[in-house]
Order: sequence, then C-alpha cells, then structure tokens
Amino acid sequence: MSTIKRNHPLFPSLMNEIFKPDWFGGLDTYNGAVPAVNIRESETNFELELAVPGRKKEDFNIEMDHDVLTISSEIKHEEETTEEQYTRREFSYSSFKRAFTLPDTVDSENINASYEDGILKFVLPKKEEALPKPKRMIEIS
Repeated sequence: MSTIKRNHPLFPSLMNEIFKPDWFGGLDTYNGAVPAVNIRESETNFELELAVPGRKKEDFNIEMDHDVLTISSEIKHEEETTEEQYTRREFSYSSFKRAFTLPDTVDSENINASYEDGILKFVLPKKEEALPKPKRMIEIS
C-alpha cells in the first residue's frame, strides 16, 4: 500500500483511484467521443453507468481480463441513393473504448450488465469479505 496522503488536493479522489482509466494519458486525453460515466458505491456493490444513447445491446463488447473491465462499441452506417442525375452517399462511424481497473474488493465472477434508455449499467458486487460486518452485542459477565 502506498504511503501517499490521499486527502492532499493534488491526489485523485478515492473513486478515481479505484476506477483508473487505462488508456494512454489517462484523463489528459479525454474527448467528447468517450461516454460519460457515473460511479456509485453502496455497502454491497459499485454501480457503473455509461451514457451511450442510440445503440442496441448487441453493439457493445464487454470483456473482463484479470481485474480490468473493458467496454467498447463500434457502429457503422452507410446509405446510398442513386437517381437520374446524382448519387448521394452518406455514412457515419462511431466507436469508443473505456477500460477500468477494478478494486480487489469486487466479485468479478458476478458482475451484471444491462442496457436501457441509453444507459449501459453495471452492478459490481463486493466480495463477502469486503462487506460491512454486522454489530454484535457483548454481554457483561
């Protein structure tokens, strides 16, 4: 474990430290083509939400390699109209790739993903040993 003080303003927040972006340059190379991400932590899990409207669940490629969760998508669209005196060809291409290093406390075997209303949502359950322990009463003898 590092001896760096985490509450120093020059160091990232705990969430940024847990879910590190794994592309070259980190957040320095961020651009608008990468979907926005929300990360929430509860007592029993983490929730990761990506805003990716206009896609189908089949458009996503989700991989888990060791403790790195990689989410990518690629969409190509072409349309060509030919009439007597002209040809109109329109095409578009959209892709992204995001990778997150998950903390050791995540149970990577039980991650769930869903896609609804343009939001790709992951529920990352915590391992049993990472869950809060219930209080126990101690009797006085």
